[in-house]
Parts: sequence; structure tokens; C-alpha cells
Amino acid sequence: MPPLTTDSPDQPCEDRVLLDLWQPVGAVEAFPRGRVRGDQLLGVPLTVGRSPDGEVAAWRRRDGDSPSQVWPADGPVAPLLPTIERYGHVWTSLGTPRPLFAIPEADEPDRRLLHAASVMVHTSAPRSIENFLDMGHFPFVHTDVLGAEPHTEVKDYNVRVSVPDQEILATDCVFYQPQAALESTGGAEVDYVYRVPHPYCSVLYKSSPGHEGRLDVIALFVQAIDQEHIRAHMWLCLLDDNQPDWALRRFQVSIFGQDKPILENQVPRRLPLDPRAETPIRADKSAVAYRRWLGQLGVRYGVLPGAA
Repeated sequence: MPPLTTDSPDQPCEDRVLLDLWQPVGAVEAFPRGRVRGDQLLGVPLTVGRSPDGEVAAWRRRDGDSPSQVWPADGPVAPLLPTIERYGHVWTSLGTPRPLFAIPEADEPDRRLLHAASVMVHTSAPRSIENFLDMGHFPFVHTDVLGAEPHTEVKDYNVRVSVPDQEILATDCVFYQPQAALESTGGAEVDYVYRVPHPYCSVLYKSSPGHEGRLDVIALFVQAIDQEHIRAHMWLCLLDDNQPDWALRRFQVSIFGQDKPILENQVPRRLPLDPRAETPIRADKSAVAYRRWLGQLGVRYGVLPGAA
């Protein structure tokens, strides 16, 4: 077993692969005009806000910066970081970002796009992504909603890993669920596709009730505050859902609320990459691929590296 790392959890990230990616910092509606707020990303203190003209901006917060939440009268005094607004969220980068991954369904006109929630969790970003990929916990953590005994088997599925494309794709995933979505009226086997297009983001495609051949999209965009604290941003891209926003948000928050204590009680908080550290089973195929992929990409932030 490799020794636990002695790095400070709030040590700034030095992984080039993470610094040169877009990272989420909050829902678009969380940044009203003329306001700023202090935040943190990958261990780096930031100021993020929206100008009176409506332009979103982010910059590194410096010692002595005013704690005021009002947009600076003379504008930001520090160099601006790159920013974009996409998939209902504001994204920034501490380096030179490559293009943000595509979710083509977001541009389909009959879909409903909704920021579901942003939740603080005392865990690492990789731990939260691995949990999102895990179907095996459905019957035991999300009982009578996403799973139920005796339907505990995770059927075999396929996983494809592409290091050049920086993406993992798990297909042919099927799992019995008593209530797969808020509008579901009974149990059914649900088709899933899991996609990891970013070390700290995952996109789930699942059967959409009443829309055969098309899939709803649920995304988890994880903001790494530091190595052991995250803000999990949940985003929905649904087909013709007639439920009110508050009901959809409550459903997603209730599901994540069941995961939160599990995540916060996992030890170590950072995800071990050494294959001997935690014993996987067949159902963990996507998690095993994810850990190996992080190592191949050179990710060290929020993980316990494997043995040399």
C-alpha cells in the first residue's frame, strides 16, 4: 500500500491537465449584474462576478482585496481569467483552456434545461465522480427510488477509454429502478450511458419516459474548492418534462442528499489510484477505468497516486 499523501488539502493545483481545462464555478443565475463574490477553485482564491453591462468575469483574489460584494467601480484590478457561460453554468480556467466538451442535446429545441442545485461536500472531486458512475449502490443508498432489493445485480456493460480525446464512455448499462425519474409511475429496467468528458465532470444519459429512442441528460459538474472539498453542480437537460422547477430540483437534491453522507464518510477522502488500495468487483468496471485514466492523464490533485 502506498503511504497517504502529506500535501495540504488547500495546496494549489499544479496539474497542467487540470489548469488547462474549463472548470465550473457556479450556475449562471448565481451571478446577478453588478455583483461579485469570493470563491475558490483548485486551491486558488478567486473573485467571480458579473459587470453592470452583463459580462461575467473572474480573477485571482489578492491579499487586501476589498470584501465588498459590489462590482468594483473602476473594474477588476487583476488580470482577468478566461470565462464562458455554457450548460447553465459559468466556467473559468487557470491556464489556457482547450474547447469545452460538447453536449449536443443542450441545443435541441424541445429540451428543458435546468440548474438543479449546487451542493458543498467534504470530499474530493474524483470521489464524487466515481460515486456518480456507480450503479451498484442504487438499491442500498437510493432504496425504492433508483434501486430496490432483490434487484441488486449490475449487468455486464462496456467501457471505452480514450486518453487522446480525454473521455470515458460506458454503454449498454441496464438497471432496474422503482422510480427512475420524478414522473415515473412504476418500476422498469432503465438504459444508461455514462460519459466522463472531463476529469471532474460526468454526463449521464438515461431512458426518457414517453420518448422511445431518445435519452434524458443529467450532468454533474464538480468544482474542486481544494483537494478535499467540492461544490457539486447538477444540471438537467430533459425532454418535455411537465413538472415544475421546484419539484425537479427537490427530486435531484433528495437523491444527492442520500449520497452526501456516503461521500463524506469515505476514507481516504482522496481517490486512491493504486489498484491494490481498494478491491473492485465486476460492477466497478467504469470506476476502475476512471482511476486508470486519471493516472494516464497525469492527474494528481484530489487523488492518492499509484505506486511507481
